[in-house]
Amino acid sequence: MTQTINSTPKKSAPKKTDKTTQAKATKQSLRTQVLVIGSGIAGLSLALKLAGKPGGHQVMILAKAALSEGSTNYAQGGIAAVLDPFDSIEAHIADTIDAGAGLCDPKAVAVVATHAAEAIAELIDLGVPFSKINKLENSTAHTVSHFPFHLTQEGGHSHRRVIHAADHTGQSVLDILIKAVKTHPNITLLPEHISIDLILNPKRTRCVGAYALNKKAKKVMDITADFTVLATGGASKTYLYTSNPDTSTGDGIAMAWRAGCAVGNMEFNQFHPTCLFHPKDRSFLISEAVRGEGGILRLPDGTAFMTQYDERGDLAPRDIVARAIDQEMKKHGIDCVYLDITHQPKDFLKAHFPTIYERCLKVGIDISQEQIPVVPAAHYTCGGVVTDLEGRTTLTGLYAIGETAYTGLHGANRLASNSLAEGLVFAKMAHLSIEKAFKTHQPITQIIKSWDTTGITEPKEKVLISHDWDEVRRVMWDYVGIVRTNKRLKRARQRIRNLHKEVHEYYRQHTLSSDLLELRNLVLVAELMVMSAQRRRESRGLHYNLDYPHTHKTAKPTVLQPK
Repeated sequence: MTQTINSTPKKSAPKKTDKTTQAKATKQSLRTQVLVIGSGIAGLSLALKLAGKPGGHQVMILAKAALSEGSTNYAQGGIAAVLDPFDSIEAHIADTIDAGAGLCDPKAVAVVATHAAEAIAELIDLGVPFSKINKLENSTAHTVSHFPFHLTQEGGHSHRRVIHAADHTGQSVLDILIKAVKTHPNITLLPEHISIDLILNPKRTRCVGAYALNKKAKKVMDITADFTVLATGGASKTYLYTSNPDTSTGDGIAMAWRAGCAVGNMEFNQFHPTCLFHPKDRSFLISEAVRGEGGILRLPDGTAFMTQYDERGDLAPRDIVARAIDQEMKKHGIDCVYLDITHQPKDFLKAHFPTIYERCLKVGIDISQEQIPVVPAAHYTCGGVVTDLEGRTTLTGLYAIGETAYTGLHGANRLASNSLAEGLVFAKMAHLSIEKAFKTHQPITQIIKSWDTTGITEPKEKVLISHDWDEVRRVMWDYVGIVRTNKRLKRARQRIRNLHKEVHEYYRQHTLSSDLLELRNLVLVAELMVMSAQRRRESRGLHYNLDYPHTHKTAKPTVLQPK
């Protein structure tokens, strides 16, 4: 499949010095062996593996905000892996493929299911404080005599296989990884640096680094690298309501597309069924694990409704639960539904869900006594930059891992807690691939052109950025949401195409800012999502089109190729 979208030409800035706290003596032009763009679980894990012991590879980590400000930090539930002897890799594979609505790549699923436990063991060795059984009062967990850690069960899983650190797993893992990279002599950190575009060789056949904007100094630098890794997360910020932080703007996907890489399955954006609905706190996720511990979704009158939609009830996969909530809200004209976990004792809830308990209490909800108002919100990008099982993209020298990548693992819907597992496992796969490539690789010697600012001016007003940022997200929410139609998609495509042209013109004429760069990426990724949705003439997993309610017998991914 081919599709052309107008890509934006590169711009540049004159050579000046740039100083940051973490990276001492940084010039406008930098050189490293491996450039990792993104500081989530995938990027940091890979950086530590490549840097290795003293004498390992020189690695530079680029983060557009603080190192900890990404989706990993907000991941509550846990990491899926076969750790219980009563469980099996075959069962994990089957659950993943079932949740993915038949669109998963069995080879990718097998890689993650097979290597996830090993990745967990490495985190335990690093000191990640996973919750233990004896610390959870009144736990209903299945006890494994030789395994001290608590395992929970989430929607779509047939066994308890989700290891977690209370309800702040991502934060706990990230804290350990950040501590490790900060003290590693082979790793250079560049926080508050947002990537602009990838740098290619003259024939555009290989990636040789990236341009980046130092947000504090407001200067552009070029970073040359033998290998570049995109680990920038997903694109859920394309929607008006999301459980993810402001960093989820699809930067890596957009940069890869502009560089000529294929993208796949962009129509599948997962909506987490349970995001807190409260005027003081509407972007807070209520973990899947709450339903895993017996939480029941109810209407305002107390009626439980999930068994009407799936025999697994409240533990059905996320796409089914999100659509059910959406339908009940529309049917009854209500603003939200309610998640009831009041049958569990307060001590259990405080031990098992401390973050959720305290966050809800701050807005006046005692979850041991009151039901939690919830609505679906955009959560996870199941598609992304097409890669192989080693993390390699279709552009030589460029890798993509984590939520940025389309590996085939998630298919048409992600199984809960497979995301952190994917990030860890494909960090290992990419590490092995890059190590192998270094054995025959000739160091990059290309001279990189400085960022050209000829004819560029400071904008007299920035209202276009804020206006277009809001409009694209509202268009996506209204027309490309949980339930779609051909007419809605057509309207979205027309409006986003106009926004794309407008942003493209603004980008070419004005100095760069973080908001402008994110908007540029956001509009492009939104258009890729709509294009992919229009290609899929069926309903499958996260893509539900009222004009094509049936599912084809043969499942095929949607792959777009830039010209």
